[in-house]
Amino acid sequence: MAINKFTMRLGNREIASDVRRLYNLRDVIYDKDWLARADDFEVYYMYRDLYLSKRDREILLDNGLRYDITVIPPGMLGKEFVKTLGHYHPLIQGTSLSYTEVYEVLEGEAHYILQKEENGRLLDVAVVKAGKGDKVIVPPNYGHVTVNPSNKVLKMANFVARHFSSIYEPYKKRGGAAYFEIEGHRFVKNTNYGEIPELRFIKPANYSEIGLKKNREMYGLIRKNPSYLRFLIEPHEYEELFLKIINQEAR
Repeated sequence: MAINKFTMRLGNREIASDVRRLYNLRDVIYDKDWLARADDFEVYYMYRDLYLSKRDREILLDNGLRYDITVIPPGMLGKEFVKTLGHYHPLIQGTSLSYTEVYEVLEGEAHYILQKEENGRLLDVAVVKAGKGDKVIVPPNYGHVTVNPSNKVLKMANFVARHFSSIYEPYKKRGGAAYFEIEGHRFVKNTNYGEIPELRFIKPANYSEIGLKKNREMYGLIRKNPSYLRFLIEPHEYEELFLKIINQEAR
């Protein structure tokens, strides 16, 4: 896969990126004084619905999955490290659980800020610090923001169910996630929330029992064993896995 800022080449195919610009993120920026003076610019790039062969495409469609890559160049948004807008996933019809997602850091470093709300009350906020080769699962009912905390380009892949639209409005309404990561790698609370739990740090989800092994690219799962990714579509069958993930405290 050859990537530049705007296109990705997969074999003979050239894939254009969706571009997230600063003004697309204006509702969730921490440093409002900086934002008032800043010109609009490109912040990160999203390449959606990727596949290396027609057969891979068929497997993804048959399993209701999509494979994407996001590229986040290093930088600061005023006092804050560059980040994604943040989103939740909708509930699966007939259940109380939302769709889940799995990320893989292909290059660079990432901090994933996960948060869970219920009836407008924030129940949990956790950060996963991930490096190259690490896998990160977003459990059901958690929203998430990705931060690039380094001076290197962050390139990350994800698998997600293909038949839903992400929900961005809660992050826009609250002015961002419950915590912002700012200069000095400090996490500061977002005062637009009410009572905010203390921030926890949890481990990446490098679990061989579902094929997620550190330093083994997860794209290969769609060829070898796509059933490992069923947790993305049917999270109600994997409650023990999600409890393990969210309680795996980092040291």
